[in-house]
Amino acid sequence: MNRALFLLPLMMLVILAGFFGWSLLSGRDPASIGSVMIGRPAPALPFATAELKSGKPVLVNFFASWCTPCLAEHPLFMRLKEREKATIVGIAWKDKPEAARAWLARLGDPFAAVGFDQDGKLALDWGLSGVPETYLIDAKGIVRLHFRGPLTERDLGTILPLLKAGS
Repeated sequence: MNRALFLLPLMMLVILAGFFGWSLLSGRDPASIGSVMIGRPAPALPFATAELKSGKPVLVNFFASWCTPCLAEHPLFMRLKEREKATIVGIAWKDKPEAARAWLARLGDPFAAVGFDQDGKLALDWGLSGVPETYLIDAKGIVRLHFRGPLTERDLGTILPLLKAGS
């Protein structure tokens, strides 16, 4: 009887370790979690009303000057603005406005409008999990794509046809 009680915690530890090991090695990608925003109207952005109601597709990018992945994706946004004439709205998330402005002045500003979400309330409306995150809003104001993490060249293959189709 005493021996069985001694083995019970050990067996529970083995079961928990097996569960965690399976979770780590199962090949599931946490970034593949869908967004509840897809197919819904884009939340209001008081500083970018004209951009969202322009009848053209718009990219909405949450970024921060302290975010290293945001720095990595920034050249893609510059290219989208310059070559594709994309309309991009930027939202500096939990960043000081002066730091975000200095960052954009140094790297170039790809945004048609920039807003500041210091308290994180806009991020809640958009279902943000962190920065960077980018949403593609179609010409009718519906969220069509959501990218968690920095945009890559591969992502442009998905974005460009939708940007051009709605232009």
